[in-house]
Amino acid sequence: MTIFEQQIAGNALYDWLIALGIAIGLSAILLLTKRILATRLARLAQRTTTGVDDMFVASIDRINPLFLLVLGLYSGSWWLSFSSDTRGIIDHVFFIAILIQAGIWAGKVLNYLITKGTRLREYEDPAAQTSLNVLGFMSGLLLWSIIFLIILDNLGVNITTLIASLGIGGIAVALAAQGILAELFASLSIAMDKPFVIGDFIVIDGFMGSVEKIGMRTTQIRSLGGEMIIFSNTDLLKSRIRNYKRMEERRILFTLDVVYGTPAAKVESIPSMVKEIIESDSMARFDRAHFKGYGSSSLVYEFVYYVLSREYNDYMDVQQRINFGIYQRFESEGIGFAFPTQTLHIDSMPRFTDPGQEESPDSSSHSSTEQENAA
Repeated sequence: MTIFEQQIAGNALYDWLIALGIAIGLSAILLLTKRILATRLARLAQRTTTGVDDMFVASIDRINPLFLLVLGLYSGSWWLSFSSDTRGIIDHVFFIAILIQAGIWAGKVLNYLITKGTRLREYEDPAAQTSLNVLGFMSGLLLWSIIFLIILDNLGVNITTLIASLGIGGIAVALAAQGILAELFASLSIAMDKPFVIGDFIVIDGFMGSVEKIGMRTTQIRSLGGEMIIFSNTDLLKSRIRNYKRMEERRILFTLDVVYGTPAAKVESIPSMVKEIIESDSMARFDRAHFKGYGSSSLVYEFVYYVLSREYNDYMDVQQRINFGIYQRFESEGIGFAFPTQTLHIDSMPRFTDPGQEESPDSSSHSSTEQENAA
């Protein structure tokens, strides 16, 4: 008996070498084919505008090399003779490898569909992007949960009993991971209620900025200073959120202080002056103008108007034009702006005398008489 005829696990060494050669050769061919196919299809996909071919190329690229190796080993195993139990184990391993690779492909398809939906609706409905992100996470979680249960069932585990037992175990898991679950449900609440979406400008407890990302646990906001502010989703839902992106127009209230001593006719004409200035701006809608009252050092006027834009820069431009118009009109009319002043009135102070000394009203006359008698 030669060395190649020696028996190993019921098969000659010669058969083992042939099976190994089949496995290595087939795996190498599959890897090379995958690389060549992915490269050529990627070149073709660049010439088209559709995204289906891009998804197909990405799916080929996502073929796991370990799966190709398992496929080669499984093919080589058929050259050998095994018992029914051993063959069953090999079949189970190969089936598990197929399920995992199928899960990778299915996840890629789901990711493509969600990404495509996000790009299509990003500008039409920014809220859809948040919902699709959450949907992508939940669909991926559901997909791999199903694959995991199929694998357990293939291995002979009674998944019906397992699922029933998860009712008690789920309570313990929920208690242990209540923080994570709270963040998960908070993100789902944000996705469903949509108090804000990506791109909105919001103010939260003195922090302000534009929403850049809504994740499963945190939300990232880019502040006006450029730094990234990160909030947990549960903290956001507990806070008062001011969403400026949802405004259709801005309500502006401002006051003017006019000096005392302004002629009555001009005092009465100031509301109509400011109203005329506001109405002359095409981006402003006048609401009201009133002589509010008498201040400590000025006559106080209050005005309200609306800027027909939600953008902050537009509001500042309109307010600046109105301020210029008011200043020029007041200057031409000779109306002065008041500023805080205080007037101090000083009266002549009375002469104080020593309480212990009494002064007679006619003391001066007495002293002069005494002087005259002495003379």
